Amino acid sequence: MNLPNKITVSRILLIPIFMIIMYMDSWGSFHLGEVELPVNHFVGALIFILASTTDWVDGYYARKYNLVTNLGKFLDPLADKLLVSAAFIILVELGYAASWIIIIIISREFAVTGLRLILAGEGEVVAAGMLGKIKTWAQIIAISALLLHNLPFEWIHIPFATIALWVALIFTVWSGWDYFYKNRQVLLNSK
Repeated sequence: MNLPNKITVSRILLIPIFMIIMYMDSWGSFHLGEVELPVNHFVGALIFILASTTDWVDGYYARKYNLVTNLGKFLDPLADKLLVSAAFIILVELGYAASWIIIIIISREFAVTGLRLILAGEGEVVAAGMLGKIKTWAQIIAISALLLHNLPFEWIHIPFATIALWVALIFTVWSGWDYFYKNRQVLLNSK
C-alpha cells in the first residue's frame, strides 16, 4: 500500500476516535461571548478537521509522485463519505442540523456509491470530479462550523454554520445530478 492510500486509511481510522470523543461526557466548557462550547466538541472538531485535511494531503502526494491507484480512487471517496456521514449523523443527534437536510446529503452519497459500483462492474473506476471535490469541502466547512457551534462568527451574529450547511446541500444535490447525468449512458445500457 502506497503512502497516499495509507493516509486515506488513517482518515478512516480517525472516525471512531472522533465519534468516541463527541459522545463522551463533557470535560467542561468554555465561553466566547454568548456561545458555550463543550471541550469534547472542540476536541472532536479538531479531530474532524485533522481527518478532513488528510483528503487534500493524500491527493497531493498521489498526484505529485504519480501514485494514483484504483484502490486510492475507491478508498478516497469512501473515506470522505464515512467521515462526513458519521459527523452529520452526530450533528443531527445533538440537534445541530436538520435531519431532512442530512437525509438528502447521505442519500446522495449512497446513490453515487451505487453508481460507482455499476461503473466498476463495467470496468470503469471514476475519480471524483471538481463538483464532487467542492461538495466535499463545502460539507467539511459546514460540519466544522456546526461542531464549533458557529464560534468564530457568533460574536458578529452571522449564521455562518447555517449558511454553510445550505451551501453544502446545494453542492451535494448539484454534484450528484452532474455525476448521474455524465454517466447516464452506462445506466441506460447496463444489463
